[in-house]
Amino acid sequence: MEYLAYIPSPSRGVIHLGPIPLRGYAFCIIIGVFVAVWLGNRRWIARGGRAGTVADIAVWAVPFGLVGGRLYHVITDYELYFSEGRDWVDAFKVWQGGLGIWGAIALGAVGAWIGCRRRGIPLPAYADAIAPGIAFAQAIGRWGNWFNQELYGRETHVPWALHITSSEGGRVPGYYHPTFLYESLWCVGVGFLVIWADRRFKLGHGRAFALYVAAYCVGRGWIEYMRVDDAHHILGLRLNDWTAMIVFLLAVLYIVLSAKKRPGREAVVEPGVSDGEADGTGDAAEGTEAAEAKEASEVEASESEAEHEDKAEDESKDEAEDKTKDEAGAATKKS
Repeated sequence: MEYLAYIPSPSRGVIHLGPIPLRGYAFCIIIGVFVAVWLGNRRWIARGGRAGTVADIAVWAVPFGLVGGRLYHVITDYELYFSEGRDWVDAFKVWQGGLGIWGAIALGAVGAWIGCRRRGIPLPAYADAIAPGIAFAQAIGRWGNWFNQELYGRETHVPWALHITSSEGGRVPGYYHPTFLYESLWCVGVGFLVIWADRRFKLGHGRAFALYVAAYCVGRGWIEYMRVDDAHHILGLRLNDWTAMIVFLLAVLYIVLSAKKRPGREAVVEPGVSDGEADGTGDAAEGTEAAEAKEASEVEASESEAEHEDKAEDESKDEAEDKTKDEAGAATKKS
């Protein structure tokens, strides 16, 4: 069958710059991290935090997240690395794909907790600030799967079908549902949903993050159901479908209980932060205040000097008038 329209797959997922390999999968992950940190920083400042705090904590969260994502993938698909005829060293080749979002979020949260604890910051407030950024990072990261020609769905004849050309790893060239694209678009929608809901309902104490988790799980459920790559099944459903359902229920439960126990949003997210420090204008503000204080002092000194001169002039006039009166009185007595 001839396809008039389809999504082509890259002829290769890596470009060599001399001896240095530039991998599309890695670039997508890196760009996603930068977007998450940039947006998280803006939201953190808007909530009253200090500029740069999100990046400082991300130094802990990102490495933990990458390790957690890889561990989840290797554990749940262990046969790809430890079965007969497989090379266990491949488990360390992250650039070939294979990062489980569940493990990335779980262990990434541990890293974020360590960073927050060192800064005296509540983890739920930090999680709320970075939640939509994580969704957008996932949307970008899914395009790494496109470079690797992986994570596609069943065969299809839709105009936006993904054309798989590689036959490596048991792939069968053909036209399939681009589930990587479906998940990417879903994550974009989740990110905007969290931003809107956060502004509309003033979500706090981790509820914005829980909303992101719940909304993502809904999409991951139906997208996972479409995939045809090998996976463990429980009662006819893929393992990740069960994970999505359980995590969804836990996220919704957290939203309900948290709203009852701690309604509203945190008044202070980063102790000891002034308004100037929060928006990055602290030094400029201090300089302006010092200049204004100096100017006010000079004006006050000038006014004091002028008052002293006026007082001296008044006293001189009074002395002159007294002298005139005395001379007039003496003249009267003489006459």
